[in-house]
Amino acid sequence: MKRNFAATLGGWSARHRLTAIFGWLLFVVLASVLGGATGQITMEDHEQGVGQSARAEQIVTEAGIEDPDQETVLLSGGAHAAGSPEMRRAVAAVRANVQATGKVTELRPDAVSKDGRHVIVQFTVKEAADGAPDPLPAIKDAVAKAERDNPSVEMGQFGGATADAWFDEALGSDFKRAEMTALPLALGILLVAFGALVAAVLPVMLAFTAFLAAGGLLAVTSHALHVDETTNSVMLLMGLAVGVDYCLFYLQREREERRKGRDRETALAIAAATSGRSILVSGLTVMVAMSGMFVSGLLLFKGFAVATILVVLIAMLGSVTVLPALLSLLGDKVEFARIPLRRRRSAPGRAGVVGTLLKPVLARPGIAALLAAGLLLALAAPALGMKTEQLRIDQQIPPGEEIAQTYTRLNEAFPGNPAPAVVVVQARDINAPEVKAAIDDLKRRAVASDELNEPVEVTVHGEKNIAEIEIPLAGTGSDATSEHALETLRDEIVPQTVGKVGEAPVTGQLAWSTDYNAQLKTSIVPVFLFVMGITFLLMLVFFRSPLIAASAIVLNLLSVGAAYGVMVAVFQHGWGDSLVGTTGAGALESWIPLFVFVVLFGLSMDYHVFVVSRIREAHDRGLDTRRAVREGILATAGPVTSAAVIMIATFGIFGTLSMQDFKQLGVGLAVAVLIDATIVRVVLLPAVMTLLGRSNWYLPRWLEWLPRISHAEDTGPGPIQPAPAPEPLIPLR
Repeated sequence: MKRNFAATLGGWSARHRLTAIFGWLLFVVLASVLGGATGQITMEDHEQGVGQSARAEQIVTEAGIEDPDQETVLLSGGAHAAGSPEMRRAVAAVRANVQATGKVTELRPDAVSKDGRHVIVQFTVKEAADGAPDPLPAIKDAVAKAERDNPSVEMGQFGGATADAWFDEALGSDFKRAEMTALPLALGILLVAFGALVAAVLPVMLAFTAFLAAGGLLAVTSHALHVDETTNSVMLLMGLAVGVDYCLFYLQREREERRKGRDRETALAIAAATSGRSILVSGLTVMVAMSGMFVSGLLLFKGFAVATILVVLIAMLGSVTVLPALLSLLGDKVEFARIPLRRRRSAPGRAGVVGTLLKPVLARPGIAALLAAGLLLALAAPALGMKTEQLRIDQQIPPGEEIAQTYTRLNEAFPGNPAPAVVVVQARDINAPEVKAAIDDLKRRAVASDELNEPVEVTVHGEKNIAEIEIPLAGTGSDATSEHALETLRDEIVPQTVGKVGEAPVTGQLAWSTDYNAQLKTSIVPVFLFVMGITFLLMLVFFRSPLIAASAIVLNLLSVGAAYGVMVAVFQHGWGDSLVGTTGAGALESWIPLFVFVVLFGLSMDYHVFVVSRIREAHDRGLDTRRAVREGILATAGPVTSAAVIMIATFGIFGTLSMQDFKQLGVGLAVAVLIDATIVRVVLLPAVMTLLGRSNWYLPRWLEWLPRISHAEDTGPGPIQPAPAPEPLIPLR
């Protein structure tokens, strides 16, 4: 048996199986305990963004200014005008009730909408002491009592505390459900694939322990590089995807060799030398793709990069060390606890679904390639109109939720009020006459511009020499009108007023989104070039073929483009949105496209390495390209399908969550994996490789210095005896 690094690792683990198994368990426990002891550090508000908006948040944070929650109660009189007795009684009741709770401060003067039909009551929620009850329920009860006592007036409450409470409850229940569903779902699919409980449990167990260990190490690294609250969920998603994949391919190869009659040691050695080698290359490729997020210049993506690299690295190492140790220990007992399900067997001479589809592809590769590429380009077409932004509350939350409905009504009655622009003024003396005059001038010019609305709220922090000025923007808060209003505020009004007396960056939801998108636009090309360039080099070294490396890049770009198109069609334009339980948001969440590109490129290369490795292995045994392609595709069809089903199911769970951005992430990834495992791997890849023929393996003389990596199977001395085992339940060949 020719030895490579993966074979060496597998051989050592098989010989020292107890050391490998207990060493793995010790590593997982220590990493988890260490992470729990150190705790995870999450990003500050100013670390979330860039530009002016991040600077404004930084000024407030570094000054130690607390950011108490602001709440707004919207009163809509319907047939009753703002000055009517009914509306006056309702407003007075709200003010008296919330004040009586003792949970509010800074009860501001009422504001009346331009149409005279709506009034808002605004106040600040007192911060609760440690261990004290949350003040929000008492405030909501007070507002509810006022509404019961004034049934002719409709009331709704919105603000930071209300939004935080909804998000905490929704995200908590959503992610608990996702985490509780993902593992059993993966286990169920593997039970169908292998038909045996032990064989199904191994990949899930290794993937989950890799996630636990990575979570512990991420907590430690977060002290140097802060992470977002969603990072653990992203890491779980990636850990399950690649962890199960790697174990599935390794275990499938070992079982395949056993069915050929190899003895246990030879079968395990072949699996280590072939699938183990592919796992190392695939893992390295995925990690390199993930590292492209460092180029973005955004801390959010850097945290995602660290998390995904950690979980892929640990899953990869576990698959080539502890998995062969477990297989060596279990032997044929890996087939223990077989599930008594009706099993389907392929009839002699038939190759199953993939074989049936593959036959016309190999017979007419040119036509197949054109049809598949045309379909992918058609799916990608909507992506040309992609729009990204930080989604508003009413875009993020399901439209049926009360908080979303209140936000919409509030924004209609008082445009820009739910998410105003905030000018943070830092001066040498915030109470100096010239500073006060500049703030008054800012208010006057803002209202006179017809692009900014009232009420303009000024909060002065005298001891800190900082003032925060909230100014509602015209428009919906994210449309062209609002964008122009923000531009007017930043480029004209602020420089001509408060900008002359101190530093005055502008923040707020739209400002944050604008700055974030600007940074993404400058970084997305370097990220794309980095990921594609380094991936091309890895494929070139591994397969010693410029054409295989280049075609891998092109095929994966087509797959990612098609996923983008579907995401834009569903979530931006609302085509078929009922399928995912949402409505068109008009845009994709700012961070989604870049993250999806990096993840999908890594996962697509994951499949590509496994499939092309088997094709190259068959070619190195002497088969011509067409037969090598057929054998490689059919040999990997079962595990690729099983792995894809698990990925689609796992990602699909995220598509059922309440938040719009996680719906977009889950659906985008699930669609891309579906496209990659079907159109790309079954049609486009074999068609392209068949068309290229011997050119697939061409290497220019000036690249002869590249290391030679053997893909041929050395069967070794193991005996071949007839010991067939039942085929997997998902037989595609």
